[in-house]
Amino acid sequence: MSPKYNRVLLKLSGEALAGGKKTGIDNQTVVDICKSIKKCTDAGVEVAIVVGGGNFWRGRSNEHMDRTRADHIGMLATAMNALVVGDALESLGVDVRVQTAIDMHQVAEPYIRNRAIRHLEKKRVVVFGCGVGSPYFSTDTASSLRAAEINADIMFKATMVDGVYDKDPHKFDDAVKYDTLPLSEVLTKGLAVMDSTAAALCRENKMPVLVFSLEDPENIYKAVMNENVGTVVYVD
Repeated sequence: MSPKYNRVLLKLSGEALAGGKKTGIDNQTVVDICKSIKKCTDAGVEVAIVVGGGNFWRGRSNEHMDRTRADHIGMLATAMNALVVGDALESLGVDVRVQTAIDMHQVAEPYIRNRAIRHLEKKRVVVFGCGVGSPYFSTDTASSLRAAEINADIMFKATMVDGVYDKDPHKFDDAVKYDTLPLSEVLTKGLAVMDSTAAALCRENKMPVLVFSLEDPENIYKAVMNENVGTVVYVD
């Protein structure tokens, strides 16, 4: 069985890396996620990753905190997560490079699009940290942007929910899950898939998104092999 996609952009939330601990890093969870990513690369799929930082920092710590400074702290949280994921992949024998949108030459490469694409062509996994390098933009937006920049076939959004629902499945028992969903409907209905900036970027660049749960890390590999996991958000 051959993979459906040649190159994917995987968005990993910071919360996913915390596992059952909810905050910080759960090492076994990270290793399990990276094992699934390794299976993708072993199958010949080129994988780039954007990591969030919510397991360390989310928004402002209080209403008086400067938004820009709070976002800069969040970017540093994503850099820590990028290094953790990169280290776990290396421990599994995967060739990996970490690139950050904020210069920190002692610990990671600066983000350079052509260099990132070259790494992918050489079958290296590229982990992107620090979002887009500017405040006021989410890591979902960073994922949409990087997916377009590297010419990914699809963006994977790995969350703790098994797809997109018409309302919050944690609050409503009658919530209905979509198997497929047009991106225009995400925007018009304000569905909790990604923020509007990220959704608009995907629509403008005709980038489909697959939303699935990371409760089973194997879903990453199942997704590249075109198994039925999650919700496909397509560009209409």
